Amino acid sequence: MRQQLTVLIAAVLTVSAIAPVAAATSAATVPAVQEANAQGEANLQGESNVQCEYPLTMTDARGKEVTLEKEPESVVTLYPGDAQLAYSIGAEETVVGMPVSQYTESLDAGDRTDITADDGVTPVAEKIVTLGPDVVLAANIATYNQDLLETLEDAGIPVVVLDTANSIDGVRENVRVTGAVTGHCAGAEKTISWMDERLEIYETALEGADEPLAYYASGEDGATSGSETFQHDVLTAAGLTNLAAEVGETGWVQLNSEVVVDEDPTWIVYPDRTDSPPIPGGLEETTAVQEENVVAVDDNAMSQPGPNVVYAIETMIEQVHPEVYAEIEGDLEAVDETYSDDGNATDSESNDDGSEESDDAAIPGFGVSAALAALLAAMSFVVARR
Repeated sequence: MRQQLTVLIAAVLTVSAIAPVAAATSAATVPAVQEANAQGEANLQGESNVQCEYPLTMTDARGKEVTLEKEPESVVTLYPGDAQLAYSIGAEETVVGMPVSQYTESLDAGDRTDITADDGVTPVAEKIVTLGPDVVLAANIATYNQDLLETLEDAGIPVVVLDTANSIDGVRENVRVTGAVTGHCAGAEKTISWMDERLEIYETALEGADEPLAYYASGEDGATSGSETFQHDVLTAAGLTNLAAEVGETGWVQLNSEVVVDEDPTWIVYPDRTDSPPIPGGLEETTAVQEENVVAVDDNAMSQPGPNVVYAIETMIEQVHPEVYAEIEGDLEAVDETYSDDGNATDSESNDDGSEESDDAAIPGFGVSAALAALLAAMSFVVARR
């Protein structure tokens, strides 16, 4: 029998990091993100080339209205995934505090204040209040720490909590909101354009290709992702058929090995935090194991709903569809060159008030999952209580 995970731990794109071995999802309605300015209100969702204008009022994932009177000069990113989002759109110069640990080792923290406890994940309110930032960017998981949010807001620090990204569309939306929060709307749009151009190359090249059945092996307990997760979108964008979705699962679930064996996946995809697939016992007779059809993808890219998911897709296409990858490799390199700091993309854009907004966002790179330790602990609790 397969057993639905019941731990409600939400995460955000680009903005939050969610550990796949412990993730659980909810079908919560995504609140509309709104921008209000002197000219009126404009819904950010689905818009392109949104400009940052202040005063700016937006409704965050809590349904709470947050107002920024001026463009933030100092930002604290509450979790590693939030820091990675800010860096991916070129907003790192505004970041004064962030988690500084192995979870953000791919980012150049420099002399920025580490706002976490010794675990490199848990935010410490006192450290953040001492910095006095103009705004705090928070992954959705922050809603489970109401005391922290209340302490920050009681200190007069605006906090914007991002929505959980359960799809690639959700990733795009959180990138846009991060741009608005940090004053880097053009950088956010540039990152989205880079991501979308890569995704279009994948989609076009895979038209008519086989879509072999794949099992995403996130944990030895059978944890995997069904439909309504961004991991599902990533698998299908790579020209694979998601086994969990095929058997009718949604969100994060635990599949009994008998279910997986009966479906007989051709491929097994797993996060590279382990040397081999963390698959439950009994899968030795599947086609994937027999033919050694296993693909290790970057754990950070696959566990965090951020722009870097395009690299996870690329890895899978390279392994599963090598002929297709050979045809598009040059095109992908050309896109990266265009959008890199050394490419031909515009380095700045003028806002309506005549000021220039830097849009020289580097091609995004992400570190280890922000909430890994906390979510692993939560998963252990669930397993122990089963």
